[in-house]
Amino acid sequence: MKRLMFVAAVAALFASSLQAADLYVSLSTGKKKNAGTKEAPLKNLWHALQTASDGDTIHLAEGVYPGNAKCNWFLIDKAVSIVGGYSADFSVRDPLVHRTMFQPLNENNDKKGTGLGIFTIQFDMSKPAPKGVNMVFDGLIFDDGQAQSYHAVKGKPEGVETGMWLEPPAKGDTPFASSKRYLVYSATANRAEGDITFRNCLFLNAGNIAMNLNWYKGKVVMENNVFCNNLMVGANVYSSNPQPGAVEWEFKNNTVLFTWSRTSELSDMGFGIRTTGNVNSDVEDNVIGLSVLTGWDNTKGNDKTKKIKMDGNVFFLNRQSDAQVTKSPSVVKVTVDEFEDDIEDNYGVESAQENESLSDPSVFKGRLNAAYLNAFLSMKYSESATLDAGKLNAFRQAVGLPQQGTIVSKVDMFANRYPLEDALKLFGAVDGKGAQNIK
Repeated sequence: MKRLMFVAAVAALFASSLQAADLYVSLSTGKKKNAGTKEAPLKNLWHALQTASDGDTIHLAEGVYPGNAKCNWFLIDKAVSIVGGYSADFSVRDPLVHRTMFQPLNENNDKKGTGLGIFTIQFDMSKPAPKGVNMVFDGLIFDDGQAQSYHAVKGKPEGVETGMWLEPPAKGDTPFASSKRYLVYSATANRAEGDITFRNCLFLNAGNIAMNLNWYKGKVVMENNVFCNNLMVGANVYSSNPQPGAVEWEFKNNTVLFTWSRTSELSDMGFGIRTTGNVNSDVEDNVIGLSVLTGWDNTKGNDKTKKIKMDGNVFFLNRQSDAQVTKSPSVVKVTVDEFEDDIEDNYGVESAQENESLSDPSVFKGRLNAAYLNAFLSMKYSESATLDAGKLNAFRQAVGLPQQGTIVSKVDMFANRYPLEDALKLFGAVDGKGAQNIK
């Protein structure tokens, strides 16, 4: 009986591998009714996603891909892989030259059914959750900067192309308020089992957490990506699985820069990465810097359900600290020089070796936007309060009520749009650390 079950399982796996297909999509040369081959590609990704089956790989040529009816998002409800960076005829693949881009426009922010992420991974709940998946997303550029709304003059330092980011419902001279989308979002209820990988991608100008991924069982890999100028968190992984360690997260050779706080008060969130409970995290050889609060946040979830390796990373110019951990009832902020003594063997951290500060800042010369960097490093926040001295406050004071006043806050900049061309220069900035040149 056991032998028959084994044979059946192998046969099912073999049949599944035989059924996996490659679909090709090219905005410039494809047609909706084509077969989806290299010679006759489809035109739109959303149509390919409708056509694909679990296990298929979709290959995307260069271009800026809109959602269905320009809805700014794509529903990924099957266990597929998406590989970008091809020339229009698929003869050459170079993701930084032949750019496969997801760059929504503000004018389409009102489209109904907008997903929580530009890529919203939500498997069909009417079917059993997929198991044994191996999803790969490679060579894709996500830039939500054109969908945001920015103030025309407020918080606009010299040389920076926009004013400060505006929290909805406020809007500048754009038709609609800012998008508060994730760039990639995976729903809590997915229950997927297997592996999912994001490689050689750019995550830029998100109005929310750039990568907010929930996985149930298996391995999540993020390698050789750039996360630049996103709100709240560059990347984090959650697990809804009650079994600690059911999800393993490998975060290696990524560059994470300019992570902003939730609001312009610069006081809430603003983490390069965040490690969470029930997830075993292996964080190695990354460059994490210029976070408004903290490069690495380790305050989410029970430390007893974590196993973290934090080795060989480079931290620099995170405004409050390189890391923060929970030492009840307080949050303790730590610099990279203190990792080995203060963090290792505590807070769920099994290893914290060979982490360091950036030794040669000149590696970023010509790669970081100079005007943006200068404004960020000089940025100040201030607020002032004034009381209304009129009859209303006099009456309130007489009867023992608190007086009312006005609080005026001022910040030099906040999540201003970062230029795409400069963000792409971050690949290969630091030899061996962070995102390397894409081969």
